[in-house]
Amino acid sequence: MRIHWCLILIAISLLFGGAAWAGDRGTPEDAKAMAVKAAHYLQEVGPDTAFAAFSAKDGPWHDRDLYVFVTATNHVVLAHGAMPALVGRTMSGLRDVDGHSISDEIHAVTEEGWIEYKWQDPTTKAIAFKQSYVVRVGDNRVVVGAYK
Repeated sequence: MRIHWCLILIAISLLFGGAAWAGDRGTPEDAKAMAVKAAHYLQEVGPDTAFAAFSAKDGPWHDRDLYVFVTATNHVVLAHGAMPALVGRTMSGLRDVDGHSISDEIHAVTEEGWIEYKWQDPTTKAIAFKQSYVVRVGDNRVVVGAYK
């Protein structure tokens, strides 16, 4: 009988432990919602205010492991919530582990949509599939990604 209860407790902890871990991560749906909201914010307040807000480490444009970044048509980073040091640098040579140009895929999105690529998950350090939602605002692309 004691083994039976131990197995039940283990099953419950696995069930709720996974749910708790999942709550620490943004979902693709969360990423899409943030990207659309960020695109509207950019249109509303303009680039100077929006780019500063997107790049602020502890600002409102961070949710768990989600953040906003923006690139220009020439593939130059205009704002980056995870690595502000990338602002002003080009993403034109950025490729995933399979050699796909992430920047080209971002800029192939004409209005809004998903791109997928493989990237190192900073939490697990393993290569994982990442989905990013891209929204075009003028000549810029607003992007938010989540690991699948």
